[in-house]
Amino acid sequence: MSGLRVAVAGAGLGGLCLAQGLVRAGVDVQIYERDAAPDIRSQGYRLHMDGRAGLALHTCLPPELFRLFLATASRPSRKFTVLSAQLRVMHETLGDPNRDLDKPETLSTSVNRGTLREILGAGLRDRIHQGRELVGYEQDAHGVTLRFVDGLTERADVLVGADGVNSAVSRTMLPAATIVDTGSRIIYGKTPLDDETRRLLPSAVRDGFTAIIGGRVGMAAGLVEFRQPPPDAAAAIAPGVRLSPVSDYLMWGVSAQHDRFPEPDATMAQMGAAALHAVASTAIQSWHTNLRALLAKAAVEETFFVRVRSSERVPAWTPSRVTLLGDAIHAMSPARGSGANTALLDAVNLCAALTAGGTDVFAAIGEYEARMRDYGFAAVEASRQAETQTARRGNPLWLWIFNHLPKPGGRGDRVH
Repeated sequence: MSGLRVAVAGAGLGGLCLAQGLVRAGVDVQIYERDAAPDIRSQGYRLHMDGRAGLALHTCLPPELFRLFLATASRPSRKFTVLSAQLRVMHETLGDPNRDLDKPETLSTSVNRGTLREILGAGLRDRIHQGRELVGYEQDAHGVTLRFVDGLTERADVLVGADGVNSAVSRTMLPAATIVDTGSRIIYGKTPLDDETRRLLPSAVRDGFTAIIGGRVGMAAGLVEFRQPPPDAAAAIAPGVRLSPVSDYLMWGVSAQHDRFPEPDATMAQMGAAALHAVASTAIQSWHTNLRALLAKAAVEETFFVRVRSSERVPAWTPSRVTLLGDAIHAMSPARGSGANTALLDAVNLCAALTAGGTDVFAAIGEYEARMRDYGFAAVEASRQAETQTARRGNPLWLWIFNHLPKPGGRGDRVH
């Protein structure tokens, strides 16, 4: 596969990680992103990273960018806690004190999504084409023709659909693939940390990721406390990289089944940030005063709404020059922290398949897809089972609690 030209649709975490690995291996890769700019829409804040992400990033990133990733990660969590709405401790799980939380294969930390995306995009500026929305493609004996919404086309030997849950690549490649609505809804937000908001934090939140249960409404809460301010870390480790300033914050997500929110989905999806923040605040109006105060002091303009969707398993298909990774093929609930980790695992596995030295691109992609279907849809199924139990119990926070509590001394990637 010498001289391979790879086109990646989507400049999210998985697509960028794949591109970094391919560039390190000397492969010509171009990334086409439909958004006009990287920060044009809200995509979330805090992400949990486990050993899948650790190994993928360690393998695909240049050494200085992996060091920068670690330097800008949040302070590791020491435990996982479930609280009542009045802050009574309902469950605690301590982490393994002997685990090396920064070793790639045993990694357990959290990151700011925007900072990680900037790190993954470092050095790829000339390869990332913003505002290029892919609408379809055609294959022939010699490659793939990419078609964009503006009527222009591009050619490549391989096309990778890393374009998310509404993937244009997936619609063409697997038209029967189905995305189902789980019924869960989340209003996400963030509260900047200063002396006042730090005093309001329940002690459990200071120690690690926390789930809070209040009747049929729940809240997920996790801190992002940078080990080093991102711009300072970049200046010290990778001077050519520019990272945006970000202050420490509390990520929160108020979650419930769709019928527990005051308006139908179509209305909720059109609400502005201030209106969504008001809905979230009302949902916890009977909760502990500190929790209400933390929401009141949020950066209101950064509040957004998510419908949780999940992919149905797709039967095996015939390998071709086109393949998929991440949410484009196995979208899942965010509750177990598997979405980003699985997408990064896809990236390193596909990179390895395409750069292994073989001559048959169809065989390489087929080997990757066979592995990806197994672990990817296993993660989706685990999430779906948790969602089913959630619906029976009427509270989305049981996703974090009931079936998937981490075991003491076990792997932390089941926590959040």
